[in-house]
Amino acid sequence: MKLIAATCLAGSLVLAGCANTNDNSTSSSSSSPSSSARAGGTGSKVAGSAAPVYPRDALSPLTSGQAHSQSVVTLAPPVDMWDRIRRGFKMPDLDNDLVRDREQWYASRPDYIQRMTERSNKYIFHIVEELERRNMPTELALLPYIESAFNPQAISSARAAGMWQFMPATGNDFDLKQNIFRDDRRDVVASTRAALDYLQKLYGMFGDWQLALAAYNWGEGSVSRAIAKNQRLGLPTTYSDLTMPAETRMYVPKLQAVKNIVANPQAFNTELPLIANHPYFQTVTLTRDLDVELAAKLADVRLEDFRALNPAAHKPVLIAAGTPQILLPWDNAAVFQRNFDAYSQGQYASWTAWVVPNTMTVADAAQRSGMSENDLRSINNIPPRMLIKAGSTLIVPRGARVKEDVAAVVADGGHLSFQPEIVTRRTTVKAGRADNVASIARRYNLKPASVAEWNDVKPNHAFKRGYSVVVYLPVRATVAARAGTGIRATSHAAAPAPARRGGAPSKSAAPRGSGSVVKVPASSKQQVVREKRGGTPSKKKR
Repeated sequence: MKLIAATCLAGSLVLAGCANTNDNSTSSSSSSPSSSARAGGTGSKVAGSAAPVYPRDALSPLTSGQAHSQSVVTLAPPVDMWDRIRRGFKMPDLDNDLVRDREQWYASRPDYIQRMTERSNKYIFHIVEELERRNMPTELALLPYIESAFNPQAISSARAAGMWQFMPATGNDFDLKQNIFRDDRRDVVASTRAALDYLQKLYGMFGDWQLALAAYNWGEGSVSRAIAKNQRLGLPTTYSDLTMPAETRMYVPKLQAVKNIVANPQAFNTELPLIANHPYFQTVTLTRDLDVELAAKLADVRLEDFRALNPAAHKPVLIAAGTPQILLPWDNAAVFQRNFDAYSQGQYASWTAWVVPNTMTVADAAQRSGMSENDLRSINNIPPRMLIKAGSTLIVPRGARVKEDVAAVVADGGHLSFQPEIVTRRTTVKAGRADNVASIARRYNLKPASVAEWNDVKPNHAFKRGYSVVVYLPVRATVAARAGTGIRATSHAAAPAPARRGGAPSKSAAPRGSGSVVKVPASSKQQVVREKRGGTPSKKKR
């Protein structure tokens, strides 16, 4: 009997515990009605006879930014980069005749698409990674196909450079350094960062990716003015409605055509090369100035492949203070570090930087740096008939006793400036009453000693009225003087003879003290040779 009583008591306790559990659950649900409302759901039915929970505050409609798709998300990783790009498409499609025209243009050139897409193999993983990190549409990874065909060395006729085609001023706005050692508009990582920063800024301005792209091509000011014009006329302000140049009108259709081909290559009878979904390169820290050829050798990569990953370096040497990191193929980074640490065959860099102390000729600079004039011109891109201005930075051979690498202040601020050499022409001018060496020198901004030497007289010599005084004037000054004061060039001085600034011409250049103006007969076949001025005509902007 005791056993039966104990069993009954235990059963009663179990039933009491179950009843308390249900009460607690109901109480908990009743005490937090807002949790269901915050989740955006309708609330689930509580077991038993618990009362339904209703939100106590007024309901407000969901905005588009709060709405989330309830579709099933696949857990399978992307097959390749093309699959990964397709999954990130977010921009609204453009569908018009211009898009179909560009689709036909690309589809009819399979070799061009093949070269272009294969070239992108080195860079597109990094670009897509950055886009996804910023939650930006992955269509933008295709934009370098339109801008440069994924050529980081591309330069337009308007001086835009790199994969993303930055103009010099816009590059400066987005901290892309441009100096004698490097041009970050070509740098893979730096230019991608700047391009995505710029595109995000433009999207923030216009709230529309198509207008942002138009501004990337045409300029934000131009797009803003086109929008304002349509607003004044009561017209729509979408991309398709704005009046814009033909290049900008075709810009988004080109991108849309490439997007359509990537989305469904079979529909356009196109085969895209396989681009694996993993990084192509990794960064390596550069601790010493290093020759570009040696860097490629230590990494065991071809020189052209090294330059393709490091296109910003346009000199034969990498300056560690200005280029702290280089890019190398993923598997070659460790090889480079191992070989760099073990290298013991001399200097890492055979070139260094020299800041020119004063304005000098190229010949003088070459002599002081131990190079030939042609080599100095070639490696520093020095144009003809130019003097190198003081403070300019030149790439010169690095002596065996030079131990220090180039300083950061030179690496970041290195520049190269020129001024034209003065080309003079032998000219005669008639002396006036009471003219002397000093007065002639003052009149034409010359040194009295030079005027005296050219005329084989003393510095205090006074000329007779009407005497033909020999002077050497800059070519343009000579033309102006002849037009305004009756000065005539002698017959043997038709072609300009170069002379160093401030120096005297050679004694064999022309006879001195001719005593009269030499007139060229009308029947003479001799002609004055006029040099073309200015550069080649500028090409139309791309």
